[in-house]
Amino acid sequence: MSDLPKAYDPAAVEADLYADWERSGLFHAEPDDPGEPFSVVIPPPNVTGSLHVGHALDNTIQDVIVRRERMRGRNAVWIPGTDHAGIATQMVVEKQLAAEGLTRHDLGRDAFLERVWAWREESGGTILRQLRVLGCSLDWEREAFTFDEPRNAAVTKVFIDWSEQGLIYRGTRLINWDPVLRTALSDIEVEHREVRGELVHFRYPLVDGDGDQDGIVVATTRAETMLGDTAIAVHPDDERYRHLVGREVRHPFLDRTFPIVADDYVDPEFGSGAVKITPAHDPNDHAIGERHGLPMIDVMTDGGEMNEASGRFAGLDRFAARAAVKEALAELGLLVEVKEHLHPVGHSQRSGAIVEPRLSDQWFVAVRPLAERAAQAVRDGRVTFVPERLAKPFLDWLDGLHDWCISRQLWWGHRIPAWYGPDGALRVQVEQPEGDGWVQDEDVLDTWFSSQLWPFTVFGWPEQTPELAAWYPTSTLVTGYDINTFWVSRMLMAGLWFTDDVPFRVVHNHGLVRDEHGKKMSKSFGNVIDPLDLVSAYGADATRFALLRSAGPGTDVPLAEEWVEGAKRFVNKLWNAARFTISNLDGQRPGDLPPDERLTLEDRWLLDALASTHAEVDAAYEAYEWPVVARGLYRFVWDEFADWYLEAVKQRIYGDDVEARRDARAVLAHALELTLRLASPLLPFVSEAAWRPLTGSEGGRGSLMVAPWPQAAGRPDPEARAQFAVVQGLVREVHRFRSQLRIAPSVRLELDVEPADALSREVLVAHAELVRALAGLGRIDVLDTLEEQPGSSSIVFPGGRARVPLEGVIDLAAETARLATERERALADVARLDAKLANTGFVSRAPEDVVAKERVKREEAERVVEELTARMQAFGVGPT
Repeated sequence: MSDLPKAYDPAAVEADLYADWERSGLFHAEPDDPGEPFSVVIPPPNVTGSLHVGHALDNTIQDVIVRRERMRGRNAVWIPGTDHAGIATQMVVEKQLAAEGLTRHDLGRDAFLERVWAWREESGGTILRQLRVLGCSLDWEREAFTFDEPRNAAVTKVFIDWSEQGLIYRGTRLINWDPVLRTALSDIEVEHREVRGELVHFRYPLVDGDGDQDGIVVATTRAETMLGDTAIAVHPDDERYRHLVGREVRHPFLDRTFPIVADDYVDPEFGSGAVKITPAHDPNDHAIGERHGLPMIDVMTDGGEMNEASGRFAGLDRFAARAAVKEALAELGLLVEVKEHLHPVGHSQRSGAIVEPRLSDQWFVAVRPLAERAAQAVRDGRVTFVPERLAKPFLDWLDGLHDWCISRQLWWGHRIPAWYGPDGALRVQVEQPEGDGWVQDEDVLDTWFSSQLWPFTVFGWPEQTPELAAWYPTSTLVTGYDINTFWVSRMLMAGLWFTDDVPFRVVHNHGLVRDEHGKKMSKSFGNVIDPLDLVSAYGADATRFALLRSAGPGTDVPLAEEWVEGAKRFVNKLWNAARFTISNLDGQRPGDLPPDERLTLEDRWLLDALASTHAEVDAAYEAYEWPVVARGLYRFVWDEFADWYLEAVKQRIYGDDVEARRDARAVLAHALELTLRLASPLLPFVSEAAWRPLTGSEGGRGSLMVAPWPQAAGRPDPEARAQFAVVQGLVREVHRFRSQLRIAPSVRLELDVEPADALSREVLVAHAELVRALAGLGRIDVLDTLEEQPGSSSIVFPGGRARVPLEGVIDLAAETARLATERERALADVARLDAKLANTGFVSRAPEDVVAKERVKREEAERVVEELTARMQAFGVGPT
């Protein structure tokens, strides 16, 4: 066992271990396997995607949860799969065709779909392969796809059932239109960005007024939409316009007049206080139009050009029309002013195009009955959010949810099972109706329509399968808080409606991964981190640890490459501690601990620390508090086990007492084994690599991955904790003393100690040999009183004070001179900073953070002076 490599090399370990786990069937579960069922379904990444840091965080959390539940004896399954990503996938293949000088229309629908399926078979599994590199223990035998045949059949059934129940209908409503992709979008597919645009003020002449200048001024950010105006609205209490309500204005470019109406929606403080109403191109205007029975005129084509209803502006792109309309208004003397205006503008998530609100004939889901059930499930606790605070915005979203536009003008996706026949007949069914003249709807369903069914269709619904009976509802859904409205709400509504149960018990929301400054990662910012590069450079375990060290529930997660490098050092620390332990066990396996009477102080202290760590880490795993898990493991492995216990135990490991050596090995093996179990969900590779030589396992079913989760660890021992704290307090101060005086570790210091209390005296007398070994001392004597002794220095520690003779240890005169020089330099820094901070011009004009930094520098300089003074006084020289 002593042939473990000196350094842990992830590249030499991770791929082979993962292959062994998968080959041994450790990721796979059957519904009748022993143990309480536990299930997680992966939020299916787009089939077009590659692993980014958000995926890495989300799937690391899921993997940690599932790995721990397996070890707890649960019948745990984690379902993998991908989303067919209607718009994104179609865009990928259309770009390929464009490079060949073709469009999808050149191929035709069937040939185009064959091309997309071929692309999916060749390139669509990239992200799932990449999840293996991260160590994700998904049940690959159960991989699903939102557009495979079982899911396709389920989607069709849901559409037909909801249609028959009156929850799906076709109607003409205002929707979000992407003029680049030429498809409708749902509200959640629109991103609102602040845009520096313009506010155009222009005048509509009154029909019965005295010329063009007798009219009413309106303001708009989209001048081209005035071509679809059918009213002007003012607030009923606005004294400026009350006399104009009921009168009509004349359109300057079209043969159209329309009324001035009063409506409470209007904000008298915005613009001129009079609002042009374009019911076919603005959601608020549409609502006003419905209240007042206004005509609704669509003035644009699918591609965002002005149509024939736009008169002389027909054929112009909407943005060209905007400029042309302003120019024409100016020529007529109707343009009042144009102001710069910062305002939110909707953009398509996929194409980036500015979305056009537009009246369109589409398919919709009536969400009110669905949303009410979903909200009730959260309110009565059937679904809980972690963190709990995110339940309120989720409920607010559900309470205000509008009907969902589900039709998309695409070819790749679930085609709507609706048929149009002679005389305007419409039938919703799977197969084409009998008779001539029936044509299927050209549109496909919104991608979210199929992914809302994911938690139950992956288990075989609508069939009542053993998988569905065992693993539905799922246990925990892990997802970013930003997708609660996109997806979580849809799944909750559909799951309750079709299974009469919630699709998940817990929604664990994590935050977004940002750079170390909290800035959003973006290619344009140049701060994007590729998780695969991190795995390649530092290993999967280090990448996972760095991601979770700041991933508190619902909080954004900062990440920097140097933090992953730091995590790699921690992984190496664990490996080195394991290597030292295993190489000194001489074949001894983890087993029973020695009898209590043979446990040393350091043994008892370590077992107490292990018990505390187990309690802390186990509770944190349960509460999804990943930073607490990471900190607890880090503290125990680095500080308590490696830095303190391994140093303390070397006396017995390398000593001649056979029984003492055997006892030390037993405690070492016990502590390492339990540490590896606790670390395994988060650090699966290094833990497994150390577990096998520690236990003699050859992998397979002997893997740490399926070893029992520790129900308890170590032994609480407050007495040992207090006693060892005395030892630590003195040893730390001796090390600090060495560092300050630059005394090499090889120099054996002599120490006279005067304890401050009975506990410290008892501990230091009984464990003087332990202190001597840990502090690198040649001698330690515990005295009643320390007398002044020339040529020595004093050390103060929490349990008393100590004296170190310096003769032969340092050149006292040279050290005193060095300290004096450093002190003078520090005093000069204090004087300089005092002068700067006394300068009222600097303090009043400099930014607050700059002044604060100077004050911190001044405090630090003064602290250095005090420290150097104390060290000089310890030598019997210097100021008093």
